[in-house]
Amino acid sequence: MSVAAALGRFVARSANIPAPGEVVRYSTRALVDWSGAMIAGWTEPAMVPIRAAVADELGQGASTVFGRGSTRAPPRTAALLNGSASHAIEMDDIYAPGLYHPGSPTIASALAVAEAVGATGADLLRAIAIGYEVGNRIAEAIQPEHYRFWHTTGTVGCMGASAAAAALLKLDEGQCGHAIAASATFAAGLQQAFRSEAMLKPLHAGRAAEAGVFAAMAASHGLSGEPAIFEGAAGFGAATSRNVEWGGAIAALGSPWTICRMTQKIHACCGHAFAPIDGALALRGLAGPVSGIRNIRIETYPVAVDVAGNMGPTTPYEAKFSIGFCVATALVFGEVGPAAFTFERLADPALRALRGRVTLTRSSRFEAEFPAMRGAAIEIETADGRRLRHDQPTRLGSPEFPVTDEQLSDKFRRLAGATLGDLTDSVLDGLWTTAQGPRAGLEANFAGVGRGTDVALLGE
Repeated sequence: MSVAAALGRFVARSANIPAPGEVVRYSTRALVDWSGAMIAGWTEPAMVPIRAAVADELGQGASTVFGRGSTRAPPRTAALLNGSASHAIEMDDIYAPGLYHPGSPTIASALAVAEAVGATGADLLRAIAIGYEVGNRIAEAIQPEHYRFWHTTGTVGCMGASAAAAALLKLDEGQCGHAIAASATFAAGLQQAFRSEAMLKPLHAGRAAEAGVFAAMAASHGLSGEPAIFEGAAGFGAATSRNVEWGGAIAALGSPWTICRMTQKIHACCGHAFAPIDGALALRGLAGPVSGIRNIRIETYPVAVDVAGNMGPTTPYEAKFSIGFCVATALVFGEVGPAAFTFERLADPALRALRGRVTLTRSSRFEAEFPAMRGAAIEIETADGRRLRHDQPTRLGSPEFPVTDEQLSDKFRRLAGATLGDLTDSVLDGLWTTAQGPRAGLEANFAGVGRGTDVALLGE
């Protein structure tokens, strides 16, 4: 059996049985986390041209575009826009072994199709888990080589999104396999796209969500995919990785469900900066005033240095990929939230002085544990001669150091509260009870999101 066929069999069979209770709980956590990031993401400048590019597709359709609460669109367009928004502020979840943000493409696809077919809350949560499982297992199989040049969220996101959509469309095993195979040839997203101020990174997630919806819908009408698209000599594995062991990925499907092993972001920046930030916050109280810090030395895994090693950012977007800026921000302000990334903060004299004292070193010790663990060590030398050191074995918010449900709720309030206002807690309650909702309940929950986000986008 081909890889695509095996994945299709897993999707079709899983879509026709109730999801385990633990999986439902973690799917709900993923939905809450995604929703906050998506609502906040609509205020990002990148969403203005992205939405404008598809303006002629808005105003009618079966799915909601949340940046304009009253706006409807075809499912694939809603998936494109909501998926892009949810990745725009760097607060969406992570599957660490796969170097992958599954939530943005998978949930955007699932929600768009769920609205279109009148799914229940339980249907939606099950499809989310299925999409995560397919995407996460593929992502893990192709790493770490894939991440040298490819952005996994844009590539593998297509497959996770297609699996979620196929589950909601109730495709049979063959159709599910064709949908996933078709989505593999849409895979795209280059690392170079987010090494500067370019607005392309959110689009990786959005286009993956759109591709997944299209592939599943086309498969429902008879579109066939290449059976060996993953393992073939000119297939996805050969083109984007090396020596991929597909058998292990297939054997692991659902054993256990990877949605129960997600990392939820607690800092509004690139996830590769998290362990250094966590270490800085752990030492902040001991270090004293930042004016008394002589230098800061950070050791971490090489990929973190390659992706987030910009030590002289000039724009807010570049600052999200600057470990030096993020660590300095943590020490000066005590947190690294969305408000950290402004031109005012970049010009802050205390921040500028402190980030100039940061040095960054690649560590073979942390490299050996990557990508399953994302560790760092930080040493702060003070003017009075003290040396303070903290080893962070992996980042907070990971499965080893998980956030609680209440912390996820607090994160949602921080991200979505400014937009939703008085509706914030009612929308949040609705999200947490998604599993109990029939179609009307599901629509009512997200109608609250729509009303709260019916605001003018930047530049309009």
